[in-house]
Amino acid sequence: MRRAFTLFSVVAHAVVIAAAIIAPVVVDGALPTPHQPLLFEAADIMPADIRLPKPAPHVGPVPAAAAKSSSVSTIAAPTIEPSDVTPEIEPAGTATASDAIVGVENGVPGGIESIGGRSVPPPPPPPAPPKPIRVHEGMKAPYKIVDVPPVYPGVAQRARVDGVVILEAVIDAQGRVATVRVLRSIALLDQAAVDAVKQWRFTPALLNAEPVPVVMTVTVNFKLQDR
Repeated sequence: MRRAFTLFSVVAHAVVIAAAIIAPVVVDGALPTPHQPLLFEAADIMPADIRLPKPAPHVGPVPAAAAKSSSVSTIAAPTIEPSDVTPEIEPAGTATASDAIVGVENGVPGGIESIGGRSVPPPPPPPAPPKPIRVHEGMKAPYKIVDVPPVYPGVAQRARVDGVVILEAVIDAQGRVATVRVLRSIALLDQAAVDAVKQWRFTPALLNAEPVPVVMTVTVNFKLQDR
């Protein structure tokens, strides 16, 4: 029974497959038309309106040879200078007074002198004076050659005020007292001491045999006669 069922099943499958192959051949009539895809040619596409820009109008007269030649472009640059174009640069001699070049600020008054066609620069500024230095052992200290005693103020005498005023004096390279300032003050005696020291004179201080300004500390002693 099992073998007979298997054989029947094989035969049935063979018949079905054969019928599927032979049926299209023996069937009369036209075959169905397959579905056609939509082509781009059938679509409603608006054509693009592309226009070239008009050539720029020609400026100036066109040479006769260029007008006759069909190979010359209508937008080529002119070969002859137009006569109706205003120049951008003003001709020489038309500058006004406002266009004149003004002298440089802080320049040399009257300009720079010229000798033999050559410009002579102004002389260099003089060198800055050397700064005063404190008197030390490696130099020759100044020596006082003019001594002016201070005037004892009457108000200080009546107030019985005396003592020592200490000052700092700057002596220049010529031995003159340039500046004076008070280091130790006695109110009633300070100005008299400063006035006296400003009149003193010294020999120049020497450093390596060269005169130099120096700073010195000087004292002015005020003493009442009855003390």
